[in-house]
Amino acid sequence: MFKKKTLASLGFSTLLVSGLLVGCGGSDTSSTKEDTTDKDNENQEQVEITLSGWGSSPTEQKLFEETLASFEEKNPHIKVKLDVIADQYMDVMKTRLIGGQAADVFFLDAFEAPALMETGVLEPLDGYITEDFDIDDFEQPLLDAFKRDGAIFGLPKDTSTLALFYNKTMFEEAGIENPPTTFEELQEVAKQLTQGTDVYGYGIVADLARNVFIAESKGGKIATDNKATFGSTEVVEALQPLLDMRLDDKSAAQPSEVGANWGGEMFGQGKVAMILEGNWTLPFLAETFPNLEFGTAEVPTIDGQNGTMAFTVAYVMNAQSEKKEAAWELISYLTGKEGMEQWTSGGSALPTRVSVAESLGLYDDEIRQPFISGASYATVWADDTNLPIINNNFNNQFTSAFLGQRPLDEALEEAERVANREIE
Repeated sequence: MFKKKTLASLGFSTLLVSGLLVGCGGSDTSSTKEDTTDKDNENQEQVEITLSGWGSSPTEQKLFEETLASFEEKNPHIKVKLDVIADQYMDVMKTRLIGGQAADVFFLDAFEAPALMETGVLEPLDGYITEDFDIDDFEQPLLDAFKRDGAIFGLPKDTSTLALFYNKTMFEEAGIENPPTTFEELQEVAKQLTQGTDVYGYGIVADLARNVFIAESKGGKIATDNKATFGSTEVVEALQPLLDMRLDDKSAAQPSEVGANWGGEMFGQGKVAMILEGNWTLPFLAETFPNLEFGTAEVPTIDGQNGTMAFTVAYVMNAQSEKKEAAWELISYLTGKEGMEQWTSGGSALPTRVSVAESLGLYDDEIRQPFISGASYATVWADDTNLPIINNNFNNQFTSAFLGQRPLDEALEEAERVANREIE
């Protein structure tokens, strides 16, 4: 299941720039690169690097450790110390970066990336990337999430996207042969599948993370120049159909309204016939609701345009690392074709390279194909340094409008005003 990481602290950028980073190396890698042509030479100097990340399921953790072991086998001169931060990951990382104690390589969520890339704590990777690394093999939206001013500061290790889950049994009983392909069709199908308050046709997670691509589908923007702009007429028009489904059609509900904690649970319990959820829902359904007959499809189009969300994490290099060449060897292996294929072969995380998705047969996988296909056109969560403030204020007021407590335009106008006051 997708879990949000702790929101970024806005004062972090100023603190790092003014204190920690005076005299750091920046993007000049000439003094840190070593001759790696003798990698197989048993006399090569041994080096230990640290990799920090958060924990995952026992199955995923085992697979990740096996991938690291494969790297060490191919690079016997490099030992990787895995540092798992169990809680408050970004708070811990920021403290360590400020104190000069951060790992050589660490995970960075796209949500946190914009603010961190501005501080100078991350090593630009462009000088390390060679032609045979095949940078063009990455899905462009995922790679762009870790770029700033043309420089690459991270390489996406894996991704998760949204797709439409639909209950095959409910569809069959209602005489509906195929899942909807447009949002208009989804609205009509949702009404057909609704059974009072026992079953809703559509489940909605009413937060910004799941709905940015819908909010921007009419030409509006959630944020512009690091300020909130989600109160625009275009954004209100794009989001209004979600409220209409709940308030007018009575064909949609959010998890808390049916006694569920999140979208996958309300779908698994049969409280909704359709929902947009991520591929993290697949192992949850397999374990918790093994008899559920369901299918997946790409997110229905809006005005003829494809859209979905992508949640991605990158490996980044600490600009203060004294072992940058070894750190790059690790990053390049884990995000290279061999390492990425091993890590994503478990099926929970999706690869960010097209060639790896092809070799794993994901484009031919009936259930996973919609998720992997969506990566090429997804909106990546997130691309703004002030997103934590924007996100909090949007969610507070959008939820009130979704529940019918106030008109959507008034709610979002107020949320935008408060967000920008906090930003200023």
